[in-house]
Amino acid sequence: MSATDKIKNAAQGVSGKAKEAAGGAAGDEELRAEGKGDQTAADLKQRGEHVKDAFKG
Repeated sequence: MSATDKIKNAAQGVSGKAKEAAGGAAGDEELRAEGKGDQTAADLKQRGEHVKDAFKG
C-alpha cells in the first residue's frame, strides 16, 4: 500500500468520525449515518490494499 493511499484512507476515516460526532451533537441522523458510511468505506479500502500487498509479497 502506498503512503498516499494510507493517508487518504486515514483522512476519510477521520472525516467520517467527525461527521458522525457532529451529526450526533446536532441530532442530524443523516449526517451521522454519512459519517459511519465514510468510516466503513475507508476501512474497506484499507483492507483491499492489504490484500493487494499480500499478493505482491
